[in-house]
Amino acid sequence: MDFAAGIASMAGKITLEYFRTGVAYDTKPDASPVTVADRRAETALREAIAAKYPGHAVLGEEFGRSGPDDARYRWILDPIDGTLSFIHGVPIYGVMVAVELDGETVAGVVNLPALDELVAAGRGEGCFRNGARARVSETSRLSEALVLFTDPTSMVKYGRAAAFERVRVASKLQRTWGDCYGHVLVATGRADVMLDPVMNIWDTAALRPIVEEAGGTFTDWGGAPTHTAPEAVSTNGRLLGELLDAIGPAANDPEAVED
Repeated sequence: MDFAAGIASMAGKITLEYFRTGVAYDTKPDASPVTVADRRAETALREAIAAKYPGHAVLGEEFGRSGPDDARYRWILDPIDGTLSFIHGVPIYGVMVAVELDGETVAGVVNLPALDELVAAGRGEGCFRNGARARVSETSRLSEALVLFTDPTSMVKYGRAAAFERVRVASKLQRTWGDCYGHVLVATGRADVMLDPVMNIWDTAALRPIVEEAGGTFTDWGGAPTHTAPEAVSTNGRLLGELLDAIGPAANDPEAVED
């Protein structure tokens, strides 16, 4: 956890060199943007891991897989989660570093460099925000809850429009404080639920130990604890049952929009 936090901090400083500078970006095949800051940060993370743990594997958003296929340890990297926010000069982007051991996440770090906020967790060691213990909220009713999400159009696109509408009606407040920042807000007790209808493993791997070590739950939309599903739900734990009731049993809404 300490090493992961250190390299996430280092990579965050690289991203700040480009933040609010009008940095150019390219569009990847999946239509998401990427900047020189993303690539430089991931390269620096990979170099640090290779120097310290040469036998470990690495999976990163920008440069894919490297290292031995049979490595017990795998590092999972997202050099800038929230690249759109980064490009627009919005400070709620994060550098994400996770560690798997035999396929299970054992440490996770989210560094929000523009906010000077770093959240780190290790299995059995707790969750910490800037060195102080972090805990989820004590909100016990969905009608009192602050629910976060990234993009309302994605709820339609990925078949979650009806489920999201039920959650919206049942909850007190909803805000689009999205990407990794929303899940960090749940882990640190500043929000109660975060919903993401589409995720990649580099988006989820660091978040599961952070949210769970803070006392919350990190699951798919059916409530199964996982960091490998293509979706994610963070809660403070107390709200999970009521939230799942609101989401309902359907795996996907029939009106999902196809690409």
